[in-house]
Amino acid sequence: MKGYKLQLIRHGMTDANTEGRYIGITDVPLSAEGVKSIYEKRENSFYPPVQKVYTSPLKRCRQTADILFNGAYTVDLGLLAEMDFGDFENKTPEQLSGDPAYAKWLEGGLDNPPPKGESARDVVNRCYEALNIIISDMMYEGFTSAAVVTHGGIIMDMLSCFGLPKLPPADCRCDFGEGFEIMVTAAMWQRSGAFEILGLLPYVEQEDEDKEEDQD
Repeated sequence: MKGYKLQLIRHGMTDANTEGRYIGITDVPLSAEGVKSIYEKRENSFYPPVQKVYTSPLKRCRQTADILFNGAYTVDLGLLAEMDFGDFENKTPEQLSGDPAYAKWLEGGLDNPPPKGESARDVVNRCYEALNIIISDMMYEGFTSAAVVTHGGIIMDMLSCFGLPKLPPADCRCDFGEGFEIMVTAAMWQRSGAFEILGLLPYVEQEDEDKEEDQD
């Protein structure tokens, strides 16, 4: 049965990330350190080649995609944008401390959105719709390998809600420029709305692995 491999990759670091701000739909670029780190990951590790790249339309994701998959056929998909934090956008937990609305939001729950923002249920539904579009597009185009450059929260929701084996959200976190490789088959997706989690990305270069084996 034909399978479709997808690399789910988190964007590089921004100044707002370093400052601990909620930057869901706030459109900030990679920081200088973030750009450097992504280039270093590209040079020192291995991202499998892909036939197409789907990216969040936000700058930090588009920049990351341009560095990791320079020259690849790339399209923006608005459904891949990070959660809209509403009134909490671009603010730090310290700035929000003492706000009753913030305390309520921290209680969690699928239907407990920040003021003027998205609920967790809204984001999960959006993740499913995005995956459905990507998988259908790959099948139509005849592509079997693609990358999805998006946000940490989106990747965590995709893996914890639709990935097999089932993982708790905490195990689905990934660092900047890193992520997971998954395998999708039409039958599994159409029957169960699920995909197989293959492993972490990026991979160590084979040359480095061979060197390590020679030293053992």
